[in-house]
Amino acid sequence: MKIDLSGKSAIITGSTKGIGLATAKGLAECGASIVVNGRKQADVDAAISAVRKAVPGAVVSGFAGDVGTAEGCDAFVKAYPSCDILVNNAGIFGPQDFFETDDEEWLRFFEVNVMSGVRLSRAFLPGMKENGWGRVVFLSSESAFNIPADMIHYGMTKTACTSVARGLAKRMAGTGVTVNSVLPGPTLSDGVSDMFKDEIEKTGKSLEEVGREFVMSHRPSSIIQRPASVEEVANMIVYVCSRQASATTGAALRVDGGVIDSL
Repeated sequence: MKIDLSGKSAIITGSTKGIGLATAKGLAECGASIVVNGRKQADVDAAISAVRKAVPGAVVSGFAGDVGTAEGCDAFVKAYPSCDILVNNAGIFGPQDFFETDDEEWLRFFEVNVMSGVRLSRAFLPGMKENGWGRVVFLSSESAFNIPADMIHYGMTKTACTSVARGLAKRMAGTGVTVNSVLPGPTLSDGVSDMFKDEIEKTGKSLEEVGREFVMSHRPSSIIQRPASVEEVANMIVYVCSRQASATTGAALRVDGGVIDSL
């Protein structure tokens, strides 16, 4: 199978690092023109350089702004009024006890993880419908179904992302536009690597070793028994953005290493 996205434009939010950056590289490799996004201009510039280094000749630009706010989304849409592919990847996570998580934190997680995708989908989907082709992907998580007791506020947002994607797929029925969610499990993203930093320094173990121990301790139902790489997750995103995935919509596509114990 050769995925060819030549002539298609793709916006990937939260794409200066991790899964987002890997997705930007993957889509660029398939010929799509890319818009990367992050909150800081320096990070956006570095991501643009990284995509160009990975994919010589890639058409890539960037937008520095916080899509976790209505103002940031509005500014993004003004700068880039249309796209063929939207990957709603921007998100935040972090363990916090339910009884110590105040209203402000719940709302912050909801704004960044859910409303960023809602606002941008609302802006870009009408153009996709008019063109008769489009792809929207929401980055959810295995935590959408396997709510972590130490990150209930995070799990809630990922359940919401999965629900929004399913509903939007129905709303776009018969238009040639697909909407799906992708559910990674534990993944060796930059954020997760930072979380393991102290353990790596204390034990002298490699990132992969610490990651494997984390999975076996905190996600023992994992079948692959290790974290995924960002590229492994990006591969699923790139596929579902392809022409070949035209019959896949409204799906919650798991790249969780088998963590969710269901058929």
